Amino acid sequence: MQCDFYDAHDRHWQDAEQLFQAQRWANADHLYGVAAECGLKALMLKFGMVFNSNKDMPNDKKDREHANGIWARYESYRSGHQQGVSYGLPSANPFQDWHVSQRYAHQADFDIIRAESHRKGAELVCKLIKQAKTDGLI
Repeated sequence: MQCDFYDAHDRHWQDAEQLFQAQRWANADHLYGVAAECGLKALMLKFGMVFNSNKDMPNDKKDREHANGIWARYESYRSGHQQGVSYGLPSANPFQDWHVSQRYAHQADFDIIRAESHRKGAELVCKLIKQAKTDGLI
C-alpha cells in the first residue's frame, strides 16, 4: 500500500464526524487527531517535506510526529515556502493534550468537551485542505 496523506485525512475526518454525532467521544477524539496529522502532512509534502518512497514515510524523523507534535513542525515547512504564506495556523496547538497512545485509554476518559476541542483543531486543518484544493495545490 502507498501512503496517501490527503485521502487518509479525508476519511479520518469523515469517520470522526460520524462518531462525534453518535456521541462516541473516544474514537471521534482519536480520529480528529489522526485527521489533523494527515492533513498537515499532505500540505507539508507540498511545502517541501522529503518523503522516502522506499520506506513509505517522511525522510526526516521529526516529520513522523503525530498530531500533538506535527503542528509546530508544519509551521517550519509552511513559513519556508512561497505558497505557504496563506496557509497559516494559530500558534497555540489544540492537540498539545492529545497523544496517539490514548487510543488505548478507557472511553470514560473522554467527553464532548475534549472531543470538541480536537474537532475544532481538525476543522482548522480541513479549511486549509479545502483552500489547497481550491488553489490547485492538492
